[in-house]
Amino acid sequence: MSEIELARLGGGEVAYIKVLSVEEARQMFPAIEGLPAGVRLFALHGADGTPIALTDSRQAALSHAMDGELVIASVH
Repeated sequence: MSEIELARLGGGEVAYIKVLSVEEARQMFPAIEGLPAGVRLFALHGADGTPIALTDSRQAALSHAMDGELVIASVH
């Protein structure tokens, strides 16, 4: 599924997880401070690209999606 197709699905039902560097996380979540360099982070996004959550593990991002009753889509 392409990113455009995913966005068309609408928010609130489908999400995806993206691996981020600390630098990418700071750009996406400007209020975050004190992240150590070199940490791998996982961002949960709505189908339209809206950031929902930022975690330090894929499992935590998946759990957050399940709590929100979101289906995880694979974006290539």
